[in-house]
Amino acid sequence: MPDIERPQHEGLEARIADAVAPTVEHMGYELVRVQVSGKERPVVQIMADRQDGTTFTVEDCAAISHAVGAVLDVEDPIRGQWALEVSSAGIDRPLTRAKDWERYAGHVAQVELAVPLEGRKRFKGIAMGADAEVARLRLEDGTEMAFPRGNIRRAKLVLTDELIAATAAATRKEN
Repeated sequence: MPDIERPQHEGLEARIADAVAPTVEHMGYELVRVQVSGKERPVVQIMADRQDGTTFTVEDCAAISHAVGAVLDVEDPIRGQWALEVSSAGIDRPLTRAKDWERYAGHVAQVELAVPLEGRKRFKGIAMGADAEVARLRLEDGTEMAFPRGNIRRAKLVLTDELIAATAAATRKEN
């Protein structure tokens, strides 16, 4: 199995990610994000990519949902009733791993920080890549910024015509 970079999570989301990642990876997928939302009947959202880089399908969602549902039933990380939602990362995907930042370098991204940097928590610009420690963004004024990856609360691609065209071209190559 290839060396797979897992996204960083905290608390309940980290426990769920740790429980499901080995199963997801064994099936040929990579975990992109785990997110838990809602109080009364929480929704556990699992976002994944195919390890081989090909297009993620509805059948992939069903396979992961079935396997992950079984793991979570055994692990039982959430008391009471909850719902499971499995999806692809989508075109305006979150940037949770260094490889996401590298793959989508040159595209517009938004970053929200946990702790402000230079008095700001939100930044938008061109993704310039990342390594294990920092993610880099070129802001609209040309300034390049490096954000400690541990301080990034959320980062995602912005839907642009260029991103749509690049995604369409990649899909055409695949087919």
